[in-house]
Amino acid sequence: MKKIDATDYTVGVVGAGAMGQGIAQVSAQGGMRTIILDAKPGAAESAKATIAGRLDRMVEKGRMSDTAAAAAKDCIEFVEEVSGLADCDTVVEAVFEDLDVKQSLFKQIEDVVSDDCIIASNTSSIPIASIARACRVKGRVAGLHFFNPVPIMKLVEVIRGPETEDAVAANLSELGKRMTRIPVTVKDAPGFLVNLGGRAFTTEGLRVVHDAVATPAQVDAIMRDCRHFRMGPFELMDLTGIDVNYPVSLIVYEGYMQDPRLKTSPIHKALHDAGRLGRKTGGGWFQYGEGGKPVPGESPDHETNAAPAKQVALAEDDPVLAAFCADIGLAVGTDDGTCPILAAPVGEDATTVAVRTGADFRRLVAVDLLCDTATRVTVMTAPGADLSARDAVAATIVASGRKVTAIKDSPGFVSQRISAMVANLGTFMAEIGLASPDDIDLAMKLGLNYPMGPLELSSDLGLKNHVEILEALQAMTGEDRYRPTSWLRRRAALDLPIDTPS
Repeated sequence: MKKIDATDYTVGVVGAGAMGQGIAQVSAQGGMRTIILDAKPGAAESAKATIAGRLDRMVEKGRMSDTAAAAAKDCIEFVEEVSGLADCDTVVEAVFEDLDVKQSLFKQIEDVVSDDCIIASNTSSIPIASIARACRVKGRVAGLHFFNPVPIMKLVEVIRGPETEDAVAANLSELGKRMTRIPVTVKDAPGFLVNLGGRAFTTEGLRVVHDAVATPAQVDAIMRDCRHFRMGPFELMDLTGIDVNYPVSLIVYEGYMQDPRLKTSPIHKALHDAGRLGRKTGGGWFQYGEGGKPVPGESPDHETNAAPAKQVALAEDDPVLAAFCADIGLAVGTDDGTCPILAAPVGEDATTVAVRTGADFRRLVAVDLLCDTATRVTVMTAPGADLSARDAVAATIVASGRKVTAIKDSPGFVSQRISAMVANLGTFMAEIGLASPDDIDLAMKLGLNYPMGPLELSSDLGLKNHVEILEALQAMTGEDRYRPTSWLRRRAALDLPIDTPS
C-alpha cells in the first residue's frame, strides 16, 4: 500500500457530479494525480473544465496563487473507461445512492486496480458493509464521506466497515489530511456520524411545533439567539430541502430499529407530501421570493402594550433568577397576592412548578435562564394563566433591551428541550462507540456548523440539569424518546466529565 505522501500518489474519482467535482478539486489541490471518470460521455471532461474555472476564481479572489492553481490543474485528468483507473492508489466512488449500482461499480474497479488499491465510497446513507459484500478484497473497502460543497466543508468521515483493515482506515485519514480536510474515523452505522447526530436538532424542533408549544419562527429565533446556532432547525430544513432531510430522517430511524429518539413528526411528512420542499420550491416552513430570499412572515417577538412590572415575587429561592431580576431592573419582594410570580425551572413546565411550590399558577411566569439571555428571553405560562402578569414581565424585559418570545407551557421550554436532545444523541453515539467523544464534537461542529459539539453542550447544560430535563420530558410525555442514555446517567451520578472514557 503506497504511502499517502508519495509524489506520484494517484486518486481516481468516479462520478463527475457536484460531489465528485469537489473531491477531485481537493485531491488536485493536495498535489495528487487525479483521474475523473463518469459513465456519461463528456461529463468527466466537462468536470475538469469546471474545476479549472473554480481554481481561476480562487486566484481572482486572492485565495490561491497562479502557480498553485496551475499546478492543481495539471494534476487533473479524465478517462472514459474504468480501465483508465488501473494505476490508481485510491479510488473514491461518488455516484448516486443505489446499492446495486455501487456494488457493480466496485466489482468493475476491482477487476482493473491492484490489490493494494483502496476503494472508498462517498455514500452518505448506504452501509459500507453492504457495498463491500460484493467485493473480492473486502478489507480495502471503506467510506470516505465528504460534505457539500467539498472545497469549503473541511470535514471528511472515514467509515470503517466490519472488515476494513486498520491500515486502510489510517491511510484514508492521511489522504483526507493531504486533501486539506479534517478526518474523523467512524464506525459503519446508519447515517454514520453527522447524519445521525443532526437528527435531534430538527426532529425535536418539529416536535415542539407539533405540540403547538411554539411556531417555527419562534423556535428558530430562540435557537439562534439563545443557543447561537447559525440557523434554526426550520430554516435549516428549508435550506437543505424537505426532499432531502425527510427521507434521511426515515433512513436513520429505520436503521436504528425505530428508536423513538430519532422519530420525526407528522408535520414533516405532510410538508414533504405537499411538495413544499423549502427554498427550492419557494415555500417550506417559510415563504421565499426571487433568488430564495425569505419573505417576512410572523414575528417571533412578543409585543405588548402592558405597563412594565415594577415588582415580582419568586416562586422559590433562586439566586440566578434574583440576579436576572436585578439585571433588568425588576424588584423582588414578597407575594402581595397581585404581583407576577417568577420561576426559572430546569426541565419542569410552569404547571409542575406551580403544583410543587404552591405558587398561584394564574400569576406564575416561567423564564428560561439555562441559556444566553443577553438578546432574547423565553417566557411561558401555565394553562389558565392571567396573561396580564406575563405581559407585564415581558414589558420589563423588553425595556431592558432584550426581545421576548412567549410560548405555551412545556417541560424544558424550547432551548432546553432541543439542546438536551442534541446532547443526549451525542452521548448515545459515544456510548455505542460510533466515534471518540472528541471526534463526535469535532464532526458536529465542522459538518453542521454547531456552535459547540453535543458532548460540550451536555457539559454546558450541566450533566445533572441535562438528566433532569430529559426525565421531566419523559415523565410528562410518557415517551422513551426522552430517556437519558446510560453514558449520561453514569457520569452525572458520579460527577464525572461527560467525555470520561468507559
